[in-house]
Amino acid sequence: MNDGNTGNSVVSDGNTGNSVVSDGNTGNSLILECRDISKTYVQGKMEYEALKNVNFRMETGEYTAIMGPSGSGKSTLMNIIGCLDQPTSGTLLLDGQDVSALDDDELSKIRLHKVGFVFQNYELLARQSALENVMLPLIYAGVPVKERRIRAEEALHRVGLGDRMNNRPNQLSGGQKQRVAIARALVNQPKILLADEPTGALDSKTGEQVMELFRDLNREGVTILMITHDAGIARHADRMCVIRDGILTGEEAADEKA
Repeated sequence: MNDGNTGNSVVSDGNTGNSVVSDGNTGNSLILECRDISKTYVQGKMEYEALKNVNFRMETGEYTAIMGPSGSGKSTLMNIIGCLDQPTSGTLLLDGQDVSALDDDELSKIRLHKVGFVFQNYELLARQSALENVMLPLIYAGVPVKERRIRAEEALHRVGLGDRMNNRPNQLSGGQKQRVAIARALVNQPKILLADEPTGALDSKTGEQVMELFRDLNREGVTILMITHDAGIARHADRMCVIRDGILTGEEAADEKA
C-alpha cells in the first residue's frame, strides 16, 4: 500500500498484520530488517515494554532518521539494531544474517565488522590522539600496524581532520571530536553507520556542519541510520520514521518534513 505522500510503502508482514516501514525501493539490497521486535524489561514484579512489535526495513545506501521523545524507545531500538542488546522477541536481520539469537562473542564480531557507532558524547579515549582513537577498531580487528595507520589517516582526511591527527580530545572542539568519532566509526568499512543523537552535545552551527558531513558520506554510499529527538536534525535524512511509546509509526520523505 502506498502512503500517498512519499511514494514509500507500508505493507503488512502477512503473519501478524503489523505494518512494515519500507522505502518501497527494490533497486538496492536489503541491509536491515526488524521483524516484530519487542523488548521488555523486568524490575522485580514490574514489567516495562520498551518496544512493541517493531517492523522496519532499510536498504543499502539509505539515510534514515528515527525520531522520538525521551523514553520513546528509540535508543533501545538502536541498541538492538547495533547488536548491543537483544530483543525479548522478534527477529533482526543485518546484512542478511539473523543476529537476534547470537551469543556475546558472535555479536561482538558483528559490531566490529558490520556496524559503525557515533554517540552523542563522542566516547573518545582522553589520553589517545585522534589517530590512535581511530585506529582502535582496527587493532581489535587484527589489522597489521602499517595498514591500520594508513586506513586511520585516510578516515581522518575523509572527515576533514587531516591536520589534527596528533591532537588529543582536549585539544579539539566539540565538532572536531565528533568528526574523530565518525572517522572511527567508518574505519572498518561497516555495512551501516548508527548515529545516536550525534549533534546533542553540539551548538546549532556545529551540528549543521556535522549534518553536512553525514550528507556527503551518504552521497558516497554510506548507509546511515540516525536516532534523534530533534525534528530539525531529522530533516537532514531522506526518510524519517517516528517512534512513540515503543511503537514505530509512519514515515515522511525529506521534502514533506519542512
